[in-house]
Amino acid sequence: MIRQKLERHDTRASFFLTGHFYRNPEFAPLVKQLVEEGHYMGAHSDEHLLYCDWARRDSLLVSQKQFSQDLQMNYQRMAGFGIAKADAPYFLPPYEWYNQRIAAWTKQEGLQLVNFTPGTRSTADYTWPEMGNRYVSSEEVYQSIMKYEQQDPHGLNGFILLVHIGTDPRRTDKFYNRLNELLTALKGKGYTFVTIDELL
Repeated sequence: MIRQKLERHDTRASFFLTGHFYRNPEFAPLVKQLVEEGHYMGAHSDEHLLYCDWARRDSLLVSQKQFSQDLQMNYQRMAGFGIAKADAPYFLPPYEWYNQRIAAWTKQEGLQLVNFTPGTRSTADYTWPEMGNRYVSSEEVYQSIMKYEQQDPHGLNGFILLVHIGTDPRRTDKFYNRLNELLTALKGKGYTFVTIDELL
């Protein structure tokens, strides 16, 4: 569904997928299509590890060896689709949560760590109603993006917007269903969309 909406707008995006996603046979046709259509295909760790404590960010939960092995496995899965490490130098850490040690280890792997631009609620598009106050509806996500665009002097220029390709089934209000509306509105304001390697 996301792929079709991007195709409708002749837009390429950046997909950071786990090795678990890449090796799932059900998703293989989608990955192949994304590669063929020229989207940026990146790594997001093999098993979506939590690298550091939520409350104490400087407290590591993995060793450098675990980090490296997991990351290498992610790239091995990608290689099965013809995606070489040299073609995917940008790495989005799992949970988008990391610290300086993780950034340094990423650099040692010959990669550049990237993350979303803060300021909107797009990253909360994974939440579901049973989470109570933590739940953010798609309308709230959409309005937060448009509000940021209006209030920031630079608008969304250079902005890295994160949208999850899949969410918990308990969330029936999928934000990616509003992707066409969002792209239409932003294109109407003169924005063009590029992949992470074009942006950076």
